[in-house]
Order: sequence, then C-alpha cells, then structure tokens
Amino acid sequence: MATSDKLKKAFDLFDKANEQDPNKEVYNGSEYAKEVLYAIRMTDKLNSFAPDASEAVQLTARCQHICRWEISRDSYEMNRTGYLKWRQDLKKFHADKAGEILKTVGYDKDTIDNVAFLLEKKQLKKNEETQTMEDVICLVFLEFYFEPFAKKYSEEKLIDILQKTWRKMSKKGQEAALKLPLSESSLALVGKALQG
Repeated sequence: MATSDKLKKAFDLFDKANEQDPNKEVYNGSEYAKEVLYAIRMTDKLNSFAPDASEAVQLTARCQHICRWEISRDSYEMNRTGYLKWRQDLKKFHADKAGEILKTVGYDKDTIDNVAFLLEKKQLKKNEETQTMEDVICLVFLEFYFEPFAKKYSEEKLIDILQKTWRKMSKKGQEAALKLPLSESSLALVGKALQG
C-alpha cells in the first residue's frame, strides 16, 4: 500500500494523541496505550482486507477511536438511549479531533470532510468506503476484542451482538470473518448466531 509523507505524518500525530490514553494493554509482551494498539490493528486489518483503499480510508482507519477515553461511557445514562447518545457524540468528537490534526498536516478540505463522513459512518451499506470501514471495524472487534468481551455476557446476549455485527458487514467482510483465528468457543457462538 503506497504511503505519502502526509499520511505518515498524520499517522504519527494520531498515534501521539492516542499515546495519552491512560488505559494500557499488553500484547505480545509489549505494553501499549489501548487506543494506539487499536489504531495499529485497524491499519493492519485494512491493509490485508482492502490493500487498495484510498488515502481517506487509510486515515480514517488510523483515527477511528482517536482520544476515545476523553468521553467516557459512564458520563451518559447507562441505558440504550445513553449508549446511542454516547456513540453519536463520539463520532462527532473523533471527526473534529481528526480534522484538527489533518489540517495541521496540510490536507485539503475535501479529504478532511471525507474522513469526517467515514468516521460518522454515513451511508452504511450504500457507500463503498463506509462499508469497507465498517467491515474492518467488525473484523478487528471479532479477532481481538470479542473473546474478552464474551466473558462478561450471557450466551443469548453474545449471539444477539454477533447477529447485529454480521448484519453490518458486507459479503466480503463476512467471508473474511469466517477465516479469522477465533477460539473454538467463539467459533461455536458464531455458528449459533448464523443459524438464528
């Protein structure tokens, strides 16, 4: 995947912002700021899933959760309405944060607007780049975050989450998901979700 100097600089600044994350995660013996590790996983997954992705999609993958810890889930009501409001506010927050960085790097308004459009997940199922981003988000979730997540919830809730995740993905995304190195228990849950 070709990389421009501007893209590298934007990645560096996104990662520098995410290094402020107080939440840490150990992976393969190294400690990372949680959102830095997420950003790296998003870039790696995009590179393997859609190696010809546009620069705007590459930028969006890298800043998908930029500074997410600054708006905590528990500052909203702990119900579905609160959750949806938090998600909406996060999308706008990520778009604004990313936009500030992209402006300092020298990206034009069209690119900045396109990244904001993708971060806000507009026209899912209709816009090819939005769909690529959603597929990558779902693949990263399934490969790296589903297993620890699964320990906290009932089988019924997990099957519901898997079914919702599956519906958001394209056929290509679903095919890639079935090739992920999931544990036997996760694969069994996926199997049950797909039968439902």
